[in-house]
Amino acid sequence: MTSMNALANLSPRARDLYNKMRDFVENECIPAEELYEQQLGTGAQRWATQPAVMETLKARARSLGLWNLFLPRDYPEGAGLTNLEYACIAELTGRSPSIAPEATNCAAPDTGNMEVLAKYGNPAQKKRWLEPLLDGTIRSAFAMTERNVASSDALNIETTIDRDGDEYVVRGHKYYISGVGHPALKLWIVLGTTRNPAQPKHRQHSIVLVPAGTPGIQIVRPCHVFGYDDANHGHFEVVFDNVRVPAHNALVLGEGRGFEVIQGRLGPGRIHHCCRALGMAERAMDMTVQRMRERGATFGRPLSEHGVIRKYLADSRMKLDQARLLVWYTADAIDRAGAKGALKEIAMIKVVVPNVACEVLDMAIQLFGAAGVSQDFVLAKFYAGLRTLRIADGPDEVHTQQLGRLELRRYDAIKAGKIPSKL
Repeated sequence: MTSMNALANLSPRARDLYNKMRDFVENECIPAEELYEQQLGTGAQRWATQPAVMETLKARARSLGLWNLFLPRDYPEGAGLTNLEYACIAELTGRSPSIAPEATNCAAPDTGNMEVLAKYGNPAQKKRWLEPLLDGTIRSAFAMTERNVASSDALNIETTIDRDGDEYVVRGHKYYISGVGHPALKLWIVLGTTRNPAQPKHRQHSIVLVPAGTPGIQIVRPCHVFGYDDANHGHFEVVFDNVRVPAHNALVLGEGRGFEVIQGRLGPGRIHHCCRALGMAERAMDMTVQRMRERGATFGRPLSEHGVIRKYLADSRMKLDQARLLVWYTADAIDRAGAKGALKEIAMIKVVVPNVACEVLDMAIQLFGAAGVSQDFVLAKFYAGLRTLRIADGPDEVHTQQLGRLELRRYDAIKAGKIPSKL
């Protein structure tokens, strides 16, 4: 498949799924957004309610075959799509980010957690946790970021996972952990250090599976994002206070393998985030075009005839389409070389796409005026989520530093006149 023309080259099955997803999102998910918010309710109810409309949409998505499409063809549990094919489809779910990803069982953090279990889990871990996650009957959280350290460098993580007889004891203070508020939360995937001085620094960390409800898990509070609570999944401050789990089947891959696991988790996850960001920006573009054509006139001419507005729209279109091509190129690179072979491309999209999407949303908000920052449209909430994405899964600065380092490694080849082929 040629990534530069991904939509035109979709396989017949992927094209059918793409068309079904487009219709499902536009005709069923977006119209359900207001009802979803109403059914969530207010106050504490928002953390104890699974809106009935979501369960209806989940059943509908399953009947259409739009379920678990995120797991690539390398996994027997997956839908058989390439990363590039799913990238095209995942963008559509971003047009309704609060509804479509969960309705199709393709929502973060579950997608990354399911991929961890599918890729690294043993049969018992898959049976207990992966199967119900794939079935959509439970939800999960991934606990990495911490309140008291700069967590963009995972070596700083202070949470400890200590062996005590036939148990592991987890102690730590986590921050902005997504998915904690969902009433179906059953599993925590926690990154911590197992503190083995005989191992190098990158073999000091481990991943432990902690069942929700285990004594010692203290939910401190939900953390807002620009004032939004993002219920019913949310982002929470959490303390693990001497949380004990049976050592048997508690760790993923074993002690000291945490970095290996999280790197395997984050590569495809960054593709998914970027695809949904493109979908959010595209919906904002559609809304802006419609408003500029229907809003009326200012200073003697229709809004759509003002040169500055046309320039805003043109600039946004150019940037957005360039970002999409980079995402497709990256997805194709993962298909060809795996996530480890596409580190540079993954880092690039993680910087480029959220920045471009933020610029598009900023433009849309500006042209909507006061309505753009109101609760009457999705633009302000979309912007809050997209701006957060410049921090989540590694801030821009970490990825640009990595990119610069990779570029400098080309020095010897350039000096020797060995210019690598782009083919």
